[in-house]
Amino acid sequence: MHSYTNSHRILVALDCIIFGFDGKSLKLLLIKRNFEPEFGKWSLMGGFLEENEDLHSAASRILFTLTGLHNNYLEYLQTFGAVDRDPVERTISVVHYALVTIDDQDPAALEAHNASWIDLGDKPTLIFDHNQMVETALRQLRYKAAMYPIGFELLPEKFTVPQLHKLYEAIYNVPLDRRNFSRRVIATDLLRRTGEKDETSSTKKGQLYALNTEKYQAYLNGYATFMPELAELTVC
Repeated sequence: MHSYTNSHRILVALDCIIFGFDGKSLKLLLIKRNFEPEFGKWSLMGGFLEENEDLHSAASRILFTLTGLHNNYLEYLQTFGAVDRDPVERTISVVHYALVTIDDQDPAALEAHNASWIDLGDKPTLIFDHNQMVETALRQLRYKAAMYPIGFELLPEKFTVPQLHKLYEAIYNVPLDRRNFSRRVIATDLLRRTGEKDETSSTKKGQLYALNTEKYQAYLNGYATFMPELAELTVC
């Protein structure tokens, strides 16, 4: 069996930026570290690549370990490899970001890992280069949510148009004209009427919709764009 005799040990880590939406704010799932280095500080959820594991499988494992969720929107973001990014040992981090539905998570998994959902606007200073990772992920999320309707991944199975409007305001951190937004979304044929109503609403705006999954896949795989004008909104 051959080996690379002049190579040096470099660790490969996986860090996951997990976004959620609570109906009002865009949130990040963060852990408060109970181990060194940086004991007691906030960080992204991560782990090391195992010997017989590919990168996407490792990211999926980390996501499941923290949230109990499978088959969520999980996308490679970028690799961070500054020489001094980890003070313990030379480590490169392969970063993914995920979009999850908060209500579907496993609370016990969060508690076991000392994890909490934090409003993006209240994000604490994170360890190492994790702040840079989050900024990069947010830019990518804003771009992708304009080109493709991936924002629906953050919503429950049934939702109202006002909830969808609030979500996109939270993603871009700007007010969006309600009537224009509703008109544009309905014109995409992505919404399917359920015939049900949000019991907390007393108006027709409480009409519950579900995602037209066939149309959704067509948007993901085709050439049509969702709301390309939103791609220019990069306000943090």
